[in-house]
Amino acid sequence: MKMNIINVDNRNIDTEHICCAITDKKGECCISSKKAWLKGCYNDGLMFKKLDVRGKVFVEYIPAENAWCPIIAEEYMFINCFWVSGKFKGQGYANKLLEECISDAKLKGKKGLAVLSAKKKMPFLSDPKYLKYKGFEVCDTAKPYFELLYLPFEKNTEKPKFKECCKDGITDKKGIVLYYSNQCPHTEKYAPLIAEIAKAKGINFALLKYQTKDEAQNAPSPFTTYSLFYEGEFVTNEILSDSKFIKFLEGKGL
Repeated sequence: MKMNIINVDNRNIDTEHICCAITDKKGECCISSKKAWLKGCYNDGLMFKKLDVRGKVFVEYIPAENAWCPIIAEEYMFINCFWVSGKFKGQGYANKLLEECISDAKLKGKKGLAVLSAKKKMPFLSDPKYLKYKGFEVCDTAKPYFELLYLPFEKNTEKPKFKECCKDGITDKKGIVLYYSNQCPHTEKYAPLIAEIAKAKGINFALLKYQTKDEAQNAPSPFTTYSLFYEGEFVTNEILSDSKFIKFLEGKGL
């Protein structure tokens, strides 16, 4: 397959397919929420590059100063999401997308790339094994498993770091708290869904949505797309289905 990489921007976002995991009419609100979020970030320098196919083969990045992530990474480019899945794996598409990102960042005078990952491969986070193979290094960590990786373009470049607000994986709010945003199309479906389940069970549950980058940049967890806390402590960044959330509640005796 020819590596035809296209930009998804204001000119074509309303017609381009951005997530093959959501295809039916029931997912229209999820897709529209993600597209609205992208539109709101374009003026902040966000780029969404994808293979010209109907599938999850894309990289999304933004100047780190405007990233919806509590980091300090001046003059870096921050990768929001980097995904190559299914039949598209192992064909060089990840390398091509990363090369596009690096080239664009250099052209814009950035010091390097930064990306949120984890000690091991985790759902909805970029693969640390691949990134480290491509030269990324760990520059900071946050509890319980987050790693901030960076790829500097020159030696002795100042390293990005997490803000203190997200280092310990805690919040001052009790009960079950879910912080989320529309960076992923799945959250608009599953975040309200588990809130409804908690309400039906009479559980103390708070659903807190990041509406601005400033809110996200002062979050208690690095992954502002979706972070679930229980009694003040971080639990998971995985976007839970109704069945997984019910299993979590059962494990807590709720």
